[in-house]
Amino acid sequence: MALPPGFIDELRTRITLSDVVGRKVVWDRRKSNPAKGDWWAPCPFHQEKTPSFHVDDRKGFYYCFGCQAKGDAIGFVTEIENLPFMEAVERLAGEAGMEVPRHDGVRGARAREARDTHARLHDVMEQAVRLFQLALRGGSGDAARDYLAGRGLADATLKRFEIGFAPDSRTHQTAHFQEKGVLEDAIAAGLAIRPDDGGAPFDRFRNRVMFPIRDARGRCIAFGARALSPEARAKYLNSPETPVFSKGRALYNHAPAREAAARAGTVVVAEGYMDVIALAQAGFAHAVAPLGTAVTAEQLQLLWRMADEPVIALDGDEAGARAANRLVDLALPLLAPGKSLRFCILPEGQDPDDLIRAGGAAVMGRALEGARPLIEQLWLRETAAPLDTPERRAALDQRLRAALGSIADASVRNHYAAEIRTRRQALYRRPDRPGRQEARGARWQAAGAGGFRPWRGRGR
Repeated sequence: MALPPGFIDELRTRITLSDVVGRKVVWDRRKSNPAKGDWWAPCPFHQEKTPSFHVDDRKGFYYCFGCQAKGDAIGFVTEIENLPFMEAVERLAGEAGMEVPRHDGVRGARAREARDTHARLHDVMEQAVRLFQLALRGGSGDAARDYLAGRGLADATLKRFEIGFAPDSRTHQTAHFQEKGVLEDAIAAGLAIRPDDGGAPFDRFRNRVMFPIRDARGRCIAFGARALSPEARAKYLNSPETPVFSKGRALYNHAPAREAAARAGTVVVAEGYMDVIALAQAGFAHAVAPLGTAVTAEQLQLLWRMADEPVIALDGDEAGARAANRLVDLALPLLAPGKSLRFCILPEGQDPDDLIRAGGAAVMGRALEGARPLIEQLWLRETAAPLDTPERRAALDQRLRAALGSIADASVRNHYAAEIRTRRQALYRRPDRPGRQEARGARWQAAGAGGFRPWRGRGR
């Protein structure tokens, strides 16, 4: 059975080779460098005592300098477990949360054609990166350079994030792509637009600061664009969905943050490009952002592959609070032992960029260190309303039962229920004579928190 175009490429993007290989080897700590995705171990394919087996997470390949075994994650599973190719693909796809499509009609020629298409689109995106960088340094980039300087971005930061500029012209990029003979690829990559009336193609991005978006393997797949004109219809504009870009399955600054997260032990999730760049410039290189939308389930899985408890840094306003609450509801069904979230709600009216400008990296660091766990965010949300009547307290119980019932993992659900039972007891506790509290607590426990058994799906 042939797989649909791009499926294997997407699978390699979603899995980390060292995670797959690490089940079968013991890493040499002196020689390995996890921060760079560089791993060494004794080879699992032949008997040896020295670490000659090398895994490169960035390239997604392994190689043994002793027996010359080499390949990717799929090849490793097929060799080490003696599995057929498709069975290895299905196993890895299951671990990555992907469903293997059943497109038996797709032939090898079409699959090769699709791979060639992807390669061409990646190439034209790289051309655009260089084109936008040149424009930023040119005469038409004066306003863009002034804007970036006003945001406090150093030249090293501009280079690090490959920030560029799209001039206020309908044909700046299309003329270049036309000359290079790749205009059709530029249209397919979302860089140019062909009008419905059959007119000449024109540039999608005009008079905007350009932020290249790269995938986990470092390939440019899209752009984020910030308007310079206050009259622009959209302040931020992203590339459209293309064969190489799905905004719900990508993260801004993914590859560099993954390496930095290995050193920091966590990853910070900000709301936008400028927040990530400001954090990185202040020393928080382990920062990423979703691409103009709320965090998706696919992005959450990517984050958990980077760190067990990502820290969600949100603006201290109503929109930030709503985003936190949406993320709580998204995460609850997906929680697993050791996998959770922490929430860093910044002072009202401030985003990470504002906080760093006002107080420096030290203030931002303290805010991140004080991030509250998911259970605390859930509890604060559900107890924010007044609880001064029996009906309101009953409504609280109902909301908590619904939240707990959404947690799929039984162990995590039970621990959440126990924690909420304790918090609920403390919430309604009143000063009493010595001994009465202990007696009431014993009765509470014997009755299952007053009949509050949300993890079993029933109540008195």
